[in-house]
Order: sequence, then C-alpha cells, then structure tokens
Amino acid sequence: MAAEYITTNIRNIAFMGHGGEGKTTLTEAMLYAAGIIDRQGKVEDGTTTTDYEAEEIKRGCSLTAATAPIDWAGKMLNIIDVPGYFDFIGEQVGPLRVVETVGIVVSAVTGLSVGAEKAFTNAIKHQVGRMFIINQMDREHASFDKVIQQLRERHGSCVVPVLMPIGEGAGFRGVVNVLEKKAYEGAYKKSTEIPIPDSLVDKVDRAFEYLTEQAAAADEDLMMKYLEGEELTYEDILVGFHKGMKDGSIVPVVALSALTGVGIARTMDLMAKYLPSPAHQGIEHTGFNPRTGEAAVRVCKDDEPFSAFVYKTVADPFVGKLSLIRIFSGTITPQTILYNVNKDKTEKSSGLYIMRGKKQVPKTTLHAGDLGALAKLQYTSTGDTLADYQNPIQYPGMVFPTPCMHKAVYASKQGEEDKIFSGLGRLMEEDPSIVIMKNPDTTETWLSGQGEMHLEVIKNRLQAKFGAVAILQDPKIPYRETIRKAVKVQGRHKKQTGGHGQFGDVWIEFSPVLDGSTEMVFEDAVVGGVVPRNFIPSVEKGLRECMVRGVLAGYPMVSVRAKLYDGSYHPVDSSEMAFKTAARIAYKKGCAEASPVLLEPIMHVEVMVPDEYMGDIMGDMNKRRGRIIGMEQVGGMQQVVAECPQSEMFKYATDLRSMTQARGSFTMTFERYEEVPADVAKKVIAAADKVEDDEE
Repeated sequence: MAAEYITTNIRNIAFMGHGGEGKTTLTEAMLYAAGIIDRQGKVEDGTTTTDYEAEEIKRGCSLTAATAPIDWAGKMLNIIDVPGYFDFIGEQVGPLRVVETVGIVVSAVTGLSVGAEKAFTNAIKHQVGRMFIINQMDREHASFDKVIQQLRERHGSCVVPVLMPIGEGAGFRGVVNVLEKKAYEGAYKKSTEIPIPDSLVDKVDRAFEYLTEQAAAADEDLMMKYLEGEELTYEDILVGFHKGMKDGSIVPVVALSALTGVGIARTMDLMAKYLPSPAHQGIEHTGFNPRTGEAAVRVCKDDEPFSAFVYKTVADPFVGKLSLIRIFSGTITPQTILYNVNKDKTEKSSGLYIMRGKKQVPKTTLHAGDLGALAKLQYTSTGDTLADYQNPIQYPGMVFPTPCMHKAVYASKQGEEDKIFSGLGRLMEEDPSIVIMKNPDTTETWLSGQGEMHLEVIKNRLQAKFGAVAILQDPKIPYRETIRKAVKVQGRHKKQTGGHGQFGDVWIEFSPVLDGSTEMVFEDAVVGGVVPRNFIPSVEKGLRECMVRGVLAGYPMVSVRAKLYDGSYHPVDSSEMAFKTAARIAYKKGCAEASPVLLEPIMHVEVMVPDEYMGDIMGDMNKRRGRIIGMEQVGGMQQVVAECPQSEMFKYATDLRSMTQARGSFTMTFERYEEVPADVAKKVIAAADKVEDDEE
C-alpha cells in the first residue's frame, strides 16, 4: 500500500513536447532514480512503464497519456507522460486540466521544436506553470547555451536557467543548482555535491543575478527591496520564484540526460522543493451548482466538500473500465459514495487506486489535489464531475480538437458489424477525440480522428482489445446528378398478357430547378382527364423512386422539375403499377436527353498558418481545384479562407502537417454543390461503371 500524501506535498506535472524528445525515457529514469523500478526500461525494447500498450511497444512511441506517481524527498511527484505526436493531440486535453506544471521537454541538440511551442501555448491557455527540460545533454553537438538563446528569442525574459550543465556531450557529468549555488556530479541517486567548477563560477553568478531580478519582478514588495539595493534572501527569492511560476514570468530551465541519469535526481529535488503544489496554486476551481444554476467554487483543501474531475477513461476488456480522476477538493476512500453530477446518478466504485503505467496500486485514501483511478463506474465518462451529493458542483467539460481525417469503416467479416461498432464505442470512451458517425448521404459509417496514424492505431486497438477486425477505406463522395436543359418526353408502357394487360402513357416535361433547391418538384398540369386523378400520385411516386439513381453514374438526381402535362389510359388495362412504370420510362429517357451533369460537394475551408507558409498553402490549394476566397491576420497567424471539392480534401490533414511542419491547422464545413469539370466527371463515371460491373 502506497504512502499517503497531503495536498502541500503533491506535485502534478505533465511532460509534453515534440515526439522523440525523450519524455518517456525521462519518466523511466525518474522511476529508476526513486527506486520504484529495478532497471531502467527502454522505449526501443518496449520495456518502459508508461508505454505499455501493444501498439506503443510496436511503434516505439507514446500513444496515450500515462501516469507515473513517484515518491521523492517526502513529496509525491505525479508525472503524466503525454504523447508528442500530433495525431494524439487529444491526449493533451485531460492532463492540462489536472496539473499545476507542464514540463516541456526539448532536445539539447535540435533545440526548440513545434511540439514544444504548442505545449507552451496550451499551458498558457490553461493557466498552468511551465518549465523547460533540456534533455539529451549527453549527445554529440548538445548545446545548453544555444537552446537557452533560442528559448529567450521565442519566449523572452521569463526563461530562467536553474540547473546548468557541467560539461556537454560525452563530457556531461553533472549540474549546478543556480538557486542554491551548489554543484553535483554523477548519475541518478549517486549524484554527489562537489565545488562549482572554476570555469562556471562567473556564469553561475550571472545566472543567479538574473534569477534574482526575475524573482524580484514577480512581487511588488521584493521589487522595492531590490531597487533600494537590499540583498534578497533565499526565502525572498523563493517567494518571487513561486509567484513568477504562477503568473508565467518565470519559466525555469533544467539540463539533464534521461539516458545516462545525469541531472535526474537534482531535477526531482527541484520539482519537489520549488514547483507549485495544488495548495500553492491559489486558483479557486470554479463551476456551477447544477440544482440552482449559480456559480460554485471549491478550494483545493481536505476540509472542503468532495469533488473530482474525470480527465481520462481506460477501457480494459479484462479489468473493466477505469476512470482517472483529479481530486479538486475533499478526500476520497473506496467507500465514498460518488454523485455523478453530469448524469445525475449515484456511483459506487469497486476500487480506489493510483496508476503507475498499467499497474494499479490500491489506496485507502486520496487527498485534495491528488490523481487517482476508480474502477468500474457504471455511468461515468471522460469530462464528468464527481461530487458530494449534498454539495454538488459541476466543472466545465473538456473540448477536444475537431477531427480532420475521415475514413469509412467496415467489418472484415459479414455479421461482425455489431462487434466493430460496440468496440469503437468503448474506444471512444477512452479517446473522445475520435468521432463515429453515419453519413446520411452515403449511408457509410465514418471513423474520424486527428490523422492517418491515429485512425490506424484505433483500428489496431479494436482488434487487440475486442478481437474485431475492421477495414478502413476512403469515404465515398456523395456526388449528385442534375440536368441542364428542359425536354419533353413520352413514357409509354403497354404489355398484353393472358388476362388484363398493362397500360400507362404519360408525357412529362423535365426541366432544371434554378432557385437553389435540391428537391424534385412535381407539377400536375393534366387537363381533360387524359390521366385519371387516381393515377397521378403513382406517376409522382414512380418518379421519386427513380430519382435516387441518376442516369450518369447512379448518384441521386436533384434539382429537377417534372411537369406531367399529357397522357392516355385504358379503361381496363391501366393501373397504378402501369403508370409508375410509364413514369420510370419517361425519367430514364428524359433525363438522359436533358444534358445530365455530375455535381460534387464543395467545402468551406479555413486554414490557420504562420506567414512563411502562405505561398505553399495557396499553391497547394490551387492544385486541389480550390479557390482562395480571402486572407486575414488572426492572432499572429494567417487565416486563409478557401473553397475546395471534398474529393480533394481527404488527405489534407497529413499534407498540411508536412507542408507547415505541423504548425498549420484547418476546419472544414459543407458549403454547396457545384458541377464537376468534364475531365474529372469522366473518371467518376468510369469508376461507378466499374463498381456496377464488379457487383454483377
């Protein structure tokens, strides 16, 4: 049974940054330094604590956010290892809601990356503290000073070195704590204090002076003291440091190597000693009372009414559902009766745990500010609030990124559709950034996510967890057909059999509807009873049934007016069926003669990109048969508004990422239908004919 930690002794930290910068290796090194694991696992061997899914082991990268609570120096460091690849951006949403600090991992060799920039921006948006962790200091061409300069150019004076390296590359052997003016040499727990090397004394003094200035600037009283020439004490600097971290004016930087273990223990010391706890945060957690609709507030203390937020769900086919929570106020035990405010249901958990990778460590109590997991909650899903029934509060839910990649999903074996879709429903609980929806135009079921890799991983998880094999294909384009000119045609159906014959005869004028309506308009212009009144509904019905298949490629026919103006009947042989058939004959003949054309869906696309990629974006949009409608500056980025055929946009999420080094984003909505250019229409019709031949 793990030890208990009160609120002031808890540190919640999310490791974020670009994929491949070493977040998982860093988490593993910290677990090893703390003696929680016997040997440090490797990502490439698939032996790390936080990359435990089969798919993560196969791909050698993190795909889901995983927690690793670490006991260190009397504190609980709740580390959340967050995936860096952009297909899994949805995994950032939950952790950002439940931590006080984001540790942004940057390579000492390649420097500032897009993933680090995005993590920094998201941390600001969620009002949480930031720190930079410069990893891979042991690698050739590592340069702490170069990366610090990059960070300062990008983020300004808030960037403050707190753990500076002794040596670089193969010579990286220790770190200097600027705040305490102490140097350490060695790896992991074997890191021992040494005198500050002579070559670094001046550099450390300058860094200390800079840190003191930033700490003073964060607090008015300290600023006055500093300007009056008084020396700030260690305690003074600490006060300013905490305030600066909270308001973002201080972003500490540490140097380490997750691979060799140099700087790991001292970074954990710094986290335990100086990073904000949930109690330090000083931010009240605001929500509303669902019974009164009034605003409600909780402070992160044990003596407040219980409230918790479900930031992630793990759907395990063997263990059952695990709801990962952050306790915003009060305490929880396995016996606590939980009220799900969102669902208005009372829940009882079958177990209270802390999660270390996939390992569940049972707990008797968790305090305000801690992270934990509840087993087998019946009604609860990600984004729900659990609270005390007598004192309910509902916290804002989570907003996940809009899916930008869509695939049609089919079962590989007939009869397994239910298995596929129930499995996808379970996976959607785990990953709300995927969406499953039925496309009403094509009747296909779409699986939508953040990119090709994301959807491929979902497909593989579906098979591994639920034994359901799915096929993903590019969705069908909901083309339409219409006509361009008016024609008058006769539809005559005459059949003589042994008994009653069949006779129906109609003259119909087909013409395009030009007011933008896509519906078929039926007009009864019959005079003199040439078509009896009781047969006219059959003519309309026959036409409507035909319109679902156009005459060019079998796509629905839209925007057509059909005017029934003449015909004839037989007093004995005419019937509803005969007139329906006559209408069908008229439709096929008439629409084929009325200059039929293919229509395609045109999408309204809004792309957000930095200025330097504008040329590439516009050139690419032209290649896709797109039209640029407008451009404007929005929040330091260029917003490009365009219209583009849907058929050209299926791979856009992947292409935009590669064109903009993942700095670009886009949204897309349906705008209207437009005529397909002749060369494209030929290919679409040929493809439709081939499908029809194959089916026959």
